[in-house]
Amino acid sequence: MNLSLRQLRYVVAAADTGHVTAAAKRLNVSQPSISSAIAELEAEIGVPLFIRHHARGVTLTPVGERVVNEARLLLKHAQDFAQNAVELGDALKGEITVGCFLTLAIRFMPGLLAGFAQKHPGITVTLREGDQEEMISAMLAGRIELALAYSLAVPDEIESEPLIDLPPYAIVAAHHPLAHRASVSLRELADDPFILLDLPHSRDYFFGLFRSAGFEPRIVFKSRSQELIRGLVAHGHGYAIQNAIPATTIAYDGNSIAVLALEETLLPTRIMTLRLKHYAPRPAVQAFQAYVRDAFSPDGIFAPGSITPPGIDLVQRRKA
Repeated sequence: MNLSLRQLRYVVAAADTGHVTAAAKRLNVSQPSISSAIAELEAEIGVPLFIRHHARGVTLTPVGERVVNEARLLLKHAQDFAQNAVELGDALKGEITVGCFLTLAIRFMPGLLAGFAQKHPGITVTLREGDQEEMISAMLAGRIELALAYSLAVPDEIESEPLIDLPPYAIVAAHHPLAHRASVSLRELADDPFILLDLPHSRDYFFGLFRSAGFEPRIVFKSRSQELIRGLVAHGHGYAIQNAIPATTIAYDGNSIAVLALEETLLPTRIMTLRLKHYAPRPAVQAFQAYVRDAFSPDGIFAPGSITPPGIDLVQRRKA
């Protein structure tokens, strides 16, 4: 195929903006240049990539989505090649886009990004947060190159590398009758109202825990925000189950919670790094993945023993 990177850039811009005119303005080129690039790529492939709408609006066909996703990855590799060719012998440089599951982002990403920036100051990391479905969709679309997520509903096109398992914990208000305990059976909370982290696949995981304990939860609130859930719990609205426990027992508004280990043997969640299986990661992406791997190793900043919820220790000191 006799195509230039400039043509691919024009086609991707049209896909991102959904409009030929908007793509031309974004790239500061003429509108016919965008239209010509689209037409030439469609001629090379032999099928339409875009559906044309009134007033020059465009949407991708199914084939167009696949081609544009491939083009995004190719353009990122080309950008790295150009930069590395100019800066041979220098430290790793470039820009990468990393995705992270919502609850993992607030617990782990600040430390990961700070440590990585110190080790690789020439690499800029753009962070995208979302639920499991959003992370996987963004990766398949070429919008992110690496993700920190859970081992939930990962398709065959994506390669996963396990990092650490997080067991479930119950969180209750500091004034809850069971808050003084070091651990609790999930069945002891069966009559209490439950606050659900309402995210795709996550909700299925929590319902599976209740099925294994032999009862259905009495759901009173649902939220996509882990911090909102902690605040509701701290005010006594119910209990919740969380895996990625923050390193504090204080909610945003200053009220306190207690973190209780669960006595049943329940399925943990597994944190993974995800990336596309059939594409070699760029050097900057490899560097970030290696840093994350080291961070969750036995000697890393998030070693298994270092992320035990602080509320567990707090409860044990109370009992002592």
